[in-house]
Amino acid sequence: MGKTTGFLDYNRKVVPYRDPKKRINDFNEIFTDSPVEHLKEQSARCMDCGVPFCQSSSGCPIDNLIPEWNDLVYQGRWKEALDRLHKTNNFPEFTGRTCPAPCEGSCVLGITDPPVTIKNIENAIIDKGFENGWIKPQPPNLRTGKKIAIVGSGPSGLAAAAQLNKVGHKVTVYERADRIGGLLMYGIPNMKLDKKVVERRVDILKKEGIEFITCTHIGEKEEFSNNHINNIMEENGSKMNYIDPTILLDENDALLMATGSTIPFDPTSNNPGRNLNGIYFAMDFLTKNTKSLLDSNFKNQSFIQVKDKNVIVIGGGDTGADCIGTSLRHGCKSVINFELLDKPPIERASNNPWPEWPRVYKLDYSHQEHKEKKGSDPRHYHIMTKEFVGDNDGNIKYVKTVELDWTKPTPNGPPWSEVEGSIKEWPVDIVLLATGFTGPEQKIADMLNVKMQNPRGNWKTFIGNHGEFTTNIEKVFVAGDCRRGQSLVVWAINEGRGAARSIDKYLMGETSLPAPGISQG
Repeated sequence: MGKTTGFLDYNRKVVPYRDPKKRINDFNEIFTDSPVEHLKEQSARCMDCGVPFCQSSSGCPIDNLIPEWNDLVYQGRWKEALDRLHKTNNFPEFTGRTCPAPCEGSCVLGITDPPVTIKNIENAIIDKGFENGWIKPQPPNLRTGKKIAIVGSGPSGLAAAAQLNKVGHKVTVYERADRIGGLLMYGIPNMKLDKKVVERRVDILKKEGIEFITCTHIGEKEEFSNNHINNIMEENGSKMNYIDPTILLDENDALLMATGSTIPFDPTSNNPGRNLNGIYFAMDFLTKNTKSLLDSNFKNQSFIQVKDKNVIVIGGGDTGADCIGTSLRHGCKSVINFELLDKPPIERASNNPWPEWPRVYKLDYSHQEHKEKKGSDPRHYHIMTKEFVGDNDGNIKYVKTVELDWTKPTPNGPPWSEVEGSIKEWPVDIVLLATGFTGPEQKIADMLNVKMQNPRGNWKTFIGNHGEFTTNIEKVFVAGDCRRGQSLVVWAINEGRGAARSIDKYLMGETSLPAPGISQG
């Protein structure tokens, strides 16, 4: 490594976010730039460890060559660092902004000291690449004559499209929303991932020869007419087109389904009062917000209004945090977040050893904003919702909850018991359910006769001659959340790259595309 004593000479210093008092007033990205000298020092902390767990299966799902580009950044060789970064990751500008950095959780230095600021360095490398004009369209020199249709333009579909186009196949990507990007466009709010960043990469892919078709649902019109995405798009004047998936299968040499995991999980579905007005799924809230921002800078008012209202977010994680940050930016009166689990410890527990992901207490960007503005962390732990109580007009008025004791499992029941006398009513105007997803929509699988997994309902794939992304139907492949379940953007990229390799091998008999997480060149 460039500086063998760097981890002894320098302390961990993350690149700070913008001042929470200022950033809470806009939807601009929360990130700030960092001086080159700062990044050089932080990259110097990367150890010359024998086994770099940061790029192993416990760390980075796509095996980013982290020690290599850390060393190159320390030496000031930024363009070479960019080349190494791109060898395993098609979209570092997405992962550098949105990934929770499992690589840092498995950093060897993290055994005894704070880990290397890998995420900051990755983001700086790709941003410098765009600033210096090093990232340009690279269309293939030859075309194979093979045609591939990809359904879904999220990170998995985009990664597969980029890889397949690179080896000369003709790729067409279908997206039912009015903008390309899937989760990247409408599932992640602008302050975490500016949509100009997504559009910049999509423009490059277009110039490389990939065709994108929006406002097009692959499936039946009747099945999709009441879908939340269709409703959101048509509310704003976007007309939906419909294509039978069997037609795509007939007209192409391969079909890749990268439809995501879109059926929301609702643990409150049987709760009294669940049908009251004012209860929304988190993804509806976030999607409408971003679409209104992009369409009119909120002037069309076609988003879920929370100004001067009491908001309760049920469910934590990234989506819950994004709901908190979005509500704060719209001027909510209050926002509270219910977490089912106990509050995590400050340091790793004995049953959470390195190099596992550290399940420890931390403040995400929106928790920090709430603490700055309201004086406290908005999260309340070991809370379970029991009932929704409404007013005479059918609007949500209270949420009734109970506290849980995770040290006393219920015999022959859940791994908790309810705390006697802990029932509480919380005044509320808007409830947002950030409780995850159960799997993909299944109608398209039925139309193609593709088998589904049970009980999760993901698309079933098989390990055969053409890799683990093949289905029981000839020419149909599956990748991303609809195959592995709800997961991280970086896992979606891994899936897309893997599926591209399988498809290329199926079409050509062999492939030069690397296996997921293996660099090329």
